[in-house]
Amino acid sequence: MSSKKVLLPRPFWVVWAIEFWERFGYYGMQTIIALYFTQQMGYSAKHSMEICGVFVAFTYGFIWLGGKIGDEVLGAKRTLFLGAVILMCSYASLGAATKATVFYSLAGVVVGNALFKANPSSLISKLFAKGDPGLDAAMTMYYMAINVGSLCATAFTPLIAQNLGWNWAFYVCAIGLFAGLVNYLLLRHWLRDVATEAGKSSLSWARFSWVLIGSAVSLVVVAQLLNHPMVANILVYLVVAGGLGYFLKVAFTLHGKARLRMLVAALLVIEGFIFFVLYIQPTTSLMFLAKGNIHGVLFGWHIPPTQYYFLNPLVIVTMSPILAWIYHRVYATHITKFCIGMTLCSVAFLLFWFPAHYNDHGYISMWWMPLTYFFQSTGELLISGLGLAMVAELCPRQYSGLVMGIWFLALMLAGPVAGWIGGLTQPPAHHHLTTLQSLHIYTGIFIDLGWVVLAVSVLMWLSRPWLNRVIAKDEE
Repeated sequence: MSSKKVLLPRPFWVVWAIEFWERFGYYGMQTIIALYFTQQMGYSAKHSMEICGVFVAFTYGFIWLGGKIGDEVLGAKRTLFLGAVILMCSYASLGAATKATVFYSLAGVVVGNALFKANPSSLISKLFAKGDPGLDAAMTMYYMAINVGSLCATAFTPLIAQNLGWNWAFYVCAIGLFAGLVNYLLLRHWLRDVATEAGKSSLSWARFSWVLIGSAVSLVVVAQLLNHPMVANILVYLVVAGGLGYFLKVAFTLHGKARLRMLVAALLVIEGFIFFVLYIQPTTSLMFLAKGNIHGVLFGWHIPPTQYYFLNPLVIVTMSPILAWIYHRVYATHITKFCIGMTLCSVAFLLFWFPAHYNDHGYISMWWMPLTYFFQSTGELLISGLGLAMVAELCPRQYSGLVMGIWFLALMLAGPVAGWIGGLTQPPAHHHLTTLQSLHIYTGIFIDLGWVVLAVSVLMWLSRPWLNRVIAKDEE
């Protein structure tokens, strides 16, 4: 379906709206879940970060499966609708969760996200003919839906949790999904002519039943794994090792420049993994630093530690048009942008050297958080937004699905590693630290992370000329 007369047709806005509300619910939950486990469920901060690491791994590790169901089993529209319903119910159940049920609620988020996440973008791609420039505008606006939804959620859910309670914060996430589903049902006729191959045929109740059964079984299995992070981590390592091994096997079946480009893609995936480890810290270790070592007061208002994550989507929404303006005026290759992004991320964590070395009471200014988020989130725009495109450009077209899966496997692996690193900031059980000791542990870990990422950045800058030559397309 082409869009020569209308840049963004009406069906796009139906998909945009449900994506907005889905991201509102997800980021609203993600912003508060780590502190929820410590303050409401009674878990230690270390255990909470381990759980969050596994949760992130599972949330992103199975998106490909939902995309496959949307393409080949139910159709994208039915699959995303089912995923949104499961997400809505899961957020609502989190509001009433107990220690006996909380992992089933969280597992519902994993299952719902897997079914939902890949299918809106799949539908949007069907709205435009091949080569239609409207697709670029549509995907830009789609990405904006993600960040505006995140911006609204991270602004309001911490305040709701602080003033009305954790349960109401989760209920608001569910209400957002309900609003998105109602809008989708009312306007679904606009999507009548937009479908994946499986969606063009009548609904098969047998296939739908099998998807429901598979979702229910997956929910139970994931709930048990979330409750046992060590076992879950081993599973993640095995899955990632298998996926990366298969990717390398495919690479070595190729020859010449094609093989070299695949191996460079693998290198970029590893660098993407390093970034994703940093990407998870704001909702875990950085948040616990804010809880214990920052007395954030602005115009008499005490800022909840979960509120600082609002800075991430704020920076992304603010910097996106600025970077787009710069891209139009200053040419830089994807590799150069990737190098700049990694450097900015290293600066974000190396900044903690200053409050660590000029502090004698253990509390730091809240203004270090906006500064850290500025560098981290701007780096995110240069890495996360471009990384998958770079890797896809390096690999042969017939392996595009494999490439996307490997990129998300990097994020899957980053989950448990980020949880482990976050756990290093916590003292052993029953060992109480002074505020100053706690600050030195947090900042020490962050500074070490910064040095590691800076070293990777230096290696990337040194290899940039060679990488640019490798990633350049053949003249033929």
